[in-house]
Amino acid sequence: MTAATLFSQASSDEDAFGSVKSFFDSEIWLLMRNLTLFFVVVFWAASAFWVYKDARRRIDDPWLLAMAVALGIFPPFLGPLIYLFFRPPEYMEDVRERELEIRAMEENLGADRCPVCRADVDPTFLACPVCTTKLKQACRRCKAPLEPLWQICPYCETPVETPRAVENF
Repeated sequence: MTAATLFSQASSDEDAFGSVKSFFDSEIWLLMRNLTLFFVVVFWAASAFWVYKDARRRIDDPWLLAMAVALGIFPPFLGPLIYLFFRPPEYMEDVRERELEIRAMEENLGADRCPVCRADVDPTFLACPVCTTKLKQACRRCKAPLEPLWQICPYCETPVETPRAVENF
């Protein structure tokens, strides 16, 4: 090969890489690079802010909240994914609401209530002391309160009289 051939081959290689080099030296490349870096930083800050907002609704302890936010900031983009795997499964508000519902249900189970006025009544009451609704029937012999489905008084073995339906003429 002659020197002219080698020179022409080297100059064509320089022209191929020269156009790539000129692209990276251009204003378009600088604009694209700066916009990409800007959006990467904005996405990173937005994901860290999302971790903060979500952790604040799920974590009550300030130290754990600070650790979750630190994890959301560093390592970038991987921290929020790690947070997603280890965050508490429920919001604190949902936990409190569930506990209140359970407490209310336990209170309702523990106490008998009047079907009309919802006042607390004792299981031995024959009538509601607030609205005077008849709650239970009394035994003919021992006057103990009877449940509606009972056929016999469990205390004195007296048969329970059931009210008869009005006879049709």
